[in-house]
Amino acid sequence: MLHGIDVSAYQSSFGTDGVSFVFIKATEGHTYVNPRLTAQTKLARDGGCAVGFYHFLWPGNITTQAEYFVSKAPEKGSDLLAVDWETTGDGTHASNAEKDRFIREVKRLRPSHRVLLYCNRSFWLNIDTTSYAGDGLWIADYVTAGKPRIKAKWRLHQYTDHPLDKSVADFSSRAAFDTWASQG
Repeated sequence: MLHGIDVSAYQSSFGTDGVSFVFIKATEGHTYVNPRLTAQTKLARDGGCAVGFYHFLWPGNITTQAEYFVSKAPEKGSDLLAVDWETTGDGTHASNAEKDRFIREVKRLRPSHRVLLYCNRSFWLNIDTTSYAGDGLWIADYVTAGKPRIKAKWRLHQYTDHPLDKSVADFSSRAAFDTWASQG
């Protein structure tokens, strides 16, 4: 298992010791860009980490959101892209069809990149009806690292949010992770 973190504008800085990958919030909806995106990307890359970017999905305007995300997320061949599918600040969430369409649209716009679905266990078990996760499932379930309480195949497992969001990736080595990431 490889260890990694995900960050947003709430983290002004973070350490990369012992971290193999960093996911950085890039965008939300079709108007928000993480003001720390450039600095956080540099910090992760300078720390030798694999880098991924995620978009917090809102209902509606799916094509516009996908285009916005790929226009703002830095583009390096092995970078991973993810959609963060959960309840929004106003208590709504994108539908299954919207989630699936967003993943497919991002994959169409950036065909050489892996595109993943991030969601929590409750969404996966109770809201998802298609089991579509693009190139891989990144599941949030705050239990022992690498032991999420789901039966589906997963690639990443977010197991805690203290002191920041920490995940493990189901790969035997960083080289295996990098090879998989670069074969989008």
